[in-house]
Amino acid sequence: MKWQDLLHKVSQEPLFRTGLLTAGEDLLRVRIQISRWVDDGKLLRLRKGIYALAEPYRKSNPHPFLVANFIKPSSYVSLQSALSFYSMIPEYVPLVISVTTLRPETISNAFGDFEYRHVKQSNFFGYELIQLGQGQSAFIATPEKALLDLLYLTPDADSIEYLSELRLQNLEKLNRKRLKDFSKKFNTPKIDRCFKYIVSLMNEYSA
Repeated sequence: MKWQDLLHKVSQEPLFRTGLLTAGEDLLRVRIQISRWVDDGKLLRLRKGIYALAEPYRKSNPHPFLVANFIKPSSYVSLQSALSFYSMIPEYVPLVISVTTLRPETISNAFGDFEYRHVKQSNFFGYELIQLGQGQSAFIATPEKALLDLLYLTPDADSIEYLSELRLQNLEKLNRKRLKDFSKKFNTPKIDRCFKYIVSLMNEYSA
């Protein structure tokens, strides 16, 4: 495969997998050539089998949430990252935090730091495909699920004091029915307590 052939195939893609290049090609040769282009600085390796064109060849920068989804397809962006995306917490979140049913890990590459928190399969719900601009989209937790994921995965988070420390804002973005339904699906006393605290804060916010 020649460099121009690769550009023809992936120039419109913010990210791509080697599988996009190997159709009709010798797999070993393609992998060797990709390694050379990485060494030459023409390609960025995000993880095994996942690449992006380096500048100036890249036409669009991948959104960090797209990168997070791409690294682990069985994941969605949640916790502080999603809450910040919805402007529900004031803090800037320097890494992208996702939820996955696979093993937890933290990955760093040219586009940032990506943390994956593990949940069991029964708690893997409450996310939507959201448009991010430039033709990109990613699976992101709804505001209700992002908050519940955070409380569920954070030790000793089932207190009004912890919720106060979060300095939650724009609480009108929380759907009460969805929050209640999602809380029940967790089926834990901890989230039951958290639900009551969140409703209390929502009532104060709307008063």
